[in-house]
Amino acid sequence: MSYLLIAIGGASGALTRYSIDKLTLYFGMENIFGTFLVNISGSFILGILISISTYKLNFSNAVRDAITIGFLGSYTTFSTLTVTSLTLWQSGQYVKASINIVLSIIFGLIAAYAGFHLGNQVS
Repeated sequence: MSYLLIAIGGASGALTRYSIDKLTLYFGMENIFGTFLVNISGSFILGILISISTYKLNFSNAVRDAITIGFLGSYTTFSTLTVTSLTLWQSGQYVKASINIVLSIIFGLIAAYAGFHLGNQVS
């Protein structure tokens, strides 16, 4: 059952990520913004879920894994962050590549902390 739930979560996360990428392109934003958005929002959501499941609610392991490993694992993407940054670097856009890496890490940590804190307050 756990494998099936992780697969369903993974498919849902991948489709959500794909939709966000398409929306950012539709609104004329660079692809880099879609990756940034999913990684930061994924960090925030994971912070909330970890806080709630650790301190307040008892999710079953299967449900927790479906959300964290399945959905958030396919929704967020470290590999796209690194490849995009490498591509920018190789094309001579050193500042943009550096900003992408630094801001992704800083805002990812802030989002995870904010989500964890919010999860503690809400539940």
